[in-house]
Amino acid sequence: MSTDKIRIFDTTLRDGEQSPGCSMNLGEKIRMARQLEFLGVDIIEAGFPIASDGDFQAVRAISEACETATVAGLCRTTELDIARAAEALKKAKRSRIHTFVATSDIHLEYKLQKTRKEVIEMTRHAVRLAKNHADEVEFSAEDATRSDVEFVCEVFETAVAEGATILNVPDTVGYTLPGEYANLIRTVKERVVGDRDVTISVHCHNDLGLAVANSLAAVEAGARQVECTVNGIGERAGNASLEELVMALVVRADKMPYEHNIETTQIYPTSQLLSSIISFGVQPNKAIVGRNAFAHEAGIHQHGVLSNPLCYEIMTPQSVGVPSNHIVLGKHSGRHALVARYNELGYELSPEEVALVYPRFTALADKKKNVYDQDLLAILPAPWPTLMAA
Repeated sequence: MSTDKIRIFDTTLRDGEQSPGCSMNLGEKIRMARQLEFLGVDIIEAGFPIASDGDFQAVRAISEACETATVAGLCRTTELDIARAAEALKKAKRSRIHTFVATSDIHLEYKLQKTRKEVIEMTRHAVRLAKNHADEVEFSAEDATRSDVEFVCEVFETAVAEGATILNVPDTVGYTLPGEYANLIRTVKERVVGDRDVTISVHCHNDLGLAVANSLAAVEAGARQVECTVNGIGERAGNASLEELVMALVVRADKMPYEHNIETTQIYPTSQLLSSIISFGVQPNKAIVGRNAFAHEAGIHQHGVLSNPLCYEIMTPQSVGVPSNHIVLGKHSGRHALVARYNELGYELSPEEVALVYPRFTALADKKKNVYDQDLLAILPAPWPTLMAA
């Protein structure tokens, strides 16, 4: 793999589905997996096979359905978990077992009730076993960003020695800051990876709203796999958003010149498909895929966009699969946007007619949240302006 290529690991069907209100049935998972493959994601984490029979069946079905993407199944470091994941991934054209254990002292004491030495042995045994059952083994140090750095490196060294080729450094609770996270990634790269053919992966949660920022900082520090979800769904405040990560790489290729396999024009269709499946839409001001991402109401912005979209749009809507931008007529709109909309409706207003209609429009917009085309027609002066030629 090129050192300048970022692999996109999508966990919409595993971590994303774990968020309240985002459950999917088997048919929906397969449909989503096929779209993710069409989008160009490199790895699809299809589920947690030991969690339920439904998850097992989903991982197995997605393994059979996917032609190009690697299919991953998540498991803890127990033999039963690994065996279940191995069985579910049997028919995958490219398989990965993703095994994990917590490394922070708070998790060791209160959740696992294990010593550091025991965690090292759990890691050793799990990776050694998983190596015999999948094409690739990924190992994650859960809660890495709240763990002792020396211990994390020791655990990772153990995983690599037993055959893990992907090391995931998760910010499980969305706690870290970009500079801090970048330093952790550099440390793992220097102390553990070196010149070995091992990929550093990152999996960031959004509890402080920093999941994408932290992921990008990690990429600059040497991570070459990013774990994310469509629409940023996931546990609690969600995961790093696939669409934001990818478009940051595209728009700011001058600062982050990394390749990827994502077909960006499929971003919006993928977002819409997920929303329709889970009946859980994105907030209107969501970056890239929100309803307002390419909408403009302020008069100054509308004038600029109508003159040249580059004035206020750093990417074209079409580049992410959105048909066009949207000029919203409201109380902040200016004359340019109003005239443009009348032109779209077929009416060419003279300067005198604009001077008459515009105050009527702003008075109406002050009273109504939405101004519709029939409202615009209703405020035209009599006789109506000349219809434009078809």
